[in-house]
Amino acid sequence: MELNSQFKILANKIDELKNQIETEESTKHAFVLPFINILGYDSFNPTEVVPEFTADLGLKKGEKVDYAIFLQGNPVMIIECKNWKENLEPHKSQLSRYFHVTRTRFAILTNGIEYWFYTDLEEANKMDKKPFLEFNISKLKESSIVNITKFHKSNFDIDKIVDNASSLKYLKEINTIITEELQQPSINFVKLFANKVYTGKRITEKVIEEFTDLVHKAFNQTINEIINDRLNAALNKEADKQQEPEKNTEEKNKIITTEEELEGYRIVVAILRRKIEVNRIAYRDTQSYFGILLDDNNRKPLCRLHLDGSKKYISLFDEKKNSTRYQIKSIDDIYNFEKQILKTIGNYEITTSETL
Repeated sequence: MELNSQFKILANKIDELKNQIETEESTKHAFVLPFINILGYDSFNPTEVVPEFTADLGLKKGEKVDYAIFLQGNPVMIIECKNWKENLEPHKSQLSRYFHVTRTRFAILTNGIEYWFYTDLEEANKMDKKPFLEFNISKLKESSIVNITKFHKSNFDIDKIVDNASSLKYLKEINTIITEELQQPSINFVKLFANKVYTGKRITEKVIEEFTDLVHKAFNQTINEIINDRLNAALNKEADKQQEPEKNTEEKNKIITTEEELEGYRIVVAILRRKIEVNRIAYRDTQSYFGILLDDNNRKPLCRLHLDGSKKYISLFDEKKNSTRYQIKSIDDIYNFEKQILKTIGNYEITTSETL
């Protein structure tokens, strides 16, 4: 079962049980341990998921973090859990102490519903003040699932996660600023546009007041137009699909999309999202290969996965759409072709701009 479905099942379980959960210990067993299991770690294996992991600091003894995740004998993540009713904010300092002592690269603070992921981007072995990834498991977005997937045991790569964490941190902060400016434009933000379009001699307080309203309206109008354009494009695409000849039922029944293919797709998405939005990446499964496309367009193949046989392959495309097949031992080897996959996006973007 793919991660998306597993998280939905867990979210439904949390909604059903939370009013019956009274203690922190119950929260851990009912909500947090299932989350750890979804990420591929065996909570029944004390060498992999270590409960009450010692985190003594100096003369302060008896400090323990709720869980430590071990890989190859080393702690790679610590998880501090609170009752599902608790606010996480007051507990950041406690987690920061544990992070410093245990010398892991990742720390998670959770109440079983909200999850805050931390690392040490600003200063080595010192937990950042702000999490680089936050999500509510009952309101999971596709972008969050893509980032959570990186912490799955089968995908776990410290260097890749840290690189991605840096991007996520700044992206989150930029998104916050954009949201605030859209809701209530600041004077500096308004001046940025007024200076470019106002034809008067001087930008007065009255001009700023007028342009504050105009900037707010202009952004709302632009966003609405973008949404409408995308909806119309989606409707047109669906209409085109309906006009295509339907595959016969027998052929459809022969196509089975496997969990391994979906995991491969998520890895490709994790690579490509650095350059393009996730909703531009689509897949189509066929009898002979699992195709990953740009904008769900058959004329824009990004790569193809061949995972059904005894040997596994990935097909990559050059600027002329000629494909080359490479053998891989497992889907994790897809990461080895990161540069080629990203270059494929560049080829299509160049082609698009040249034709405009």
